Amino acid sequence: MAQLQQGGPDEKEKTTALKDLLSRIDLDELMKKDEPPLEFPDTLEGFEYIFNEKGQLRHIKTGEPFVFNYREDLHRWNQKRYEALGEIITKYIYELLQNECHLKKVTLPVDAIETEPKSFIFMSEDALVNPDKLLVLIHGNGVVRAGQWARRLIINEDLDSGTQIPYIKRAIEEGYGVIVLNPNENYIEVEKTKAQIQLSSDISDEPAEKRERKDKIQKETKKRRDFYEKYRNPQKEKETMQIYIRDNGSPEEHAIYVWDHFISQSAAENVFFVAHSYGGLAFVELMIQREAEVKNRVTAVALTDSVHNVWHQEVGKTIREWMRENCCNWVSSSEPLDTSVESMLPDCPRVSAGISAKEIFIEEREGSSSSGSAEVFGKRLQNLTLRKLALGYRTP
Repeated sequence: MAQLQQGGPDEKEKTTALKDLLSRIDLDELMKKDEPPLEFPDTLEGFEYIFNEKGQLRHIKTGEPFVFNYREDLHRWNQKRYEALGEIITKYIYELLQNECHLKKVTLPVDAIETEPKSFIFMSEDALVNPDKLLVLIHGNGVVRAGQWARRLIINEDLDSGTQIPYIKRAIEEGYGVIVLNPNENYIEVEKTKAQIQLSSDISDEPAEKRERKDKIQKETKKRRDFYEKYRNPQKEKETMQIYIRDNGSPEEHAIYVWDHFISQSAAENVFFVAHSYGGLAFVELMIQREAEVKNRVTAVALTDSVHNVWHQEVGKTIREWMRENCCNWVSSSEPLDTSVESMLPDCPRVSAGISAKEIFIEEREGSSSSGSAEVFGKRLQNLTLRKLALGYRTP
């Protein structure tokens, strides 16, 4: 019985052999071989992908859709590859906005000097002089930039599903001026120098004794983490710092800045907004800061799955009343199109977008495929919101 509990001679020999094998494995070299360099192409063609005539991202040679798990069991590398492709697609969308939609790129701040960080928006040639109507588009938060609703849909579905381009083209056809905001372009990232890295770790207002204890704990924690990371992630990423763009350091700041310098200066009698997710929150913050101006200029607002909250944002009664009359929030729901959806918030009506889509317009870290209903939802909202906006919600 004792021999069974302790293991027989054969098991001991196997254990000894396994220990010997493990002692001869160079984990550093093994992990470096497993994870390729974090270096990726800077063009779609370099990735061997292209957008076909239907606006779908397809492999040049195989014609297959994008594959996130390009290398099995290398999640970090696959994620970095996905992000690198996403950056290329962002630039591709910018080109489409200029070449297909004929929008012009406008630098922010308007008085920026050459050496400071800059952002930009896109607008049609008649955006500020169109006397009739102006459409303003605001996307949600995350990695998306001007002209996009969801990077994930662009990669896994098509350009019509994931970009604002159908909205823009339809709006221009119907006589709208157009301004496309870029609320997530808030800073530039630069690599830290060794001096900056040391300075950031040295600066503290804490008492010396407390700081010493804290430093000791941090050093021990770092030592353990570095030991683990040495084998998990042999490729160290560069330490960076963020330099924020003047007056555009957040989506809320950006919306206010564009209002002050462009939208409020436009000639349009009727200004319309389409704002998705966090874009809805940014619009509500704009209302709080510029209530009288917004009420005077904005005719209607179409929100899609907006995450604004009138309690958390401390929205006043007069704004809530205006929102009930002039805003509508289309939300993902299995109820029929335009069916009223119950809300706990006393602001604008919430109605069904006519389809249940958990993954619609949601930015995920991974590039897994989204629901097949994405395209239907996107096109339905495109038709619906522009039609509703044209009519407006303001009562005679």
